[in-house]
Amino acid sequence: MKNKLYLAGLALLSVALFLAHWLVFVYVPTEPIMGVVQRIFYFHVPAAWLCYLGFIITFIGSVGYIWNRSPRADALALAGADIGLVFGWIVMLTGPLWARATWGVWWKWEPRLTSMALLVLIFAAYWVLRRYGGGTEGVRRFGAVLAIFGAPNIAFVHVAVKKWRGDHPGGVVGGGLDPDMRLAFFICLAVLQVLFIYLFIERYRVIRDEEAIGALRRRLSRLKGR
Repeated sequence: MKNKLYLAGLALLSVALFLAHWLVFVYVPTEPIMGVVQRIFYFHVPAAWLCYLGFIITFIGSVGYIWNRSPRADALALAGADIGLVFGWIVMLTGPLWARATWGVWWKWEPRLTSMALLVLIFAAYWVLRRYGGGTEGVRRFGAVLAIFGAPNIAFVHVAVKKWRGDHPGGVVGGGLDPDMRLAFFICLAVLQVLFIYLFIERYRVIRDEEAIGALRRRLSRLKGR
């Protein structure tokens, strides 16, 4: 029964993703200034918000791990980083495409772009450390500290436009947005958030299963060594 509900949820999510793409590429009007390239907005901005969400989860899990060395908190942190990076790389790939069409260059060293790139690189370093550094206690602690000190950069990214007035637009979901565009945006945000939840839950389960298998293997090795 549980598997059937899970598969039904995936089917509904697939339909919702198709609907989101239909809204973006068929339903919404073309933005008069930027043209067709503005449609990147419907995926770029939600991906940025969900990237933040993933890294905030990593921050919370890392604090929990430093506090009580909980394997569940550590798995929460690692899963948050994994899925946050998926959406982070979507941001970093779609951003230059949008920039090339509107600014004429692939990249500008302006406040929000630079701070966002730094944020993604910090958590990419966390991922590399956890992936290839080994599963020792020291690596887990170092990774947790890195995530704790890296997460506040989310606030830095958020205020970068207002503080330093870069070229990156701010307040793009404000009252000036066409109602059809706003509707499509929030539907895309909701659909991608559900996708985030599905991916996060599955990644968390895989990490916990890997930990259980690793613990079992270590126990068997100790038994064989006796």
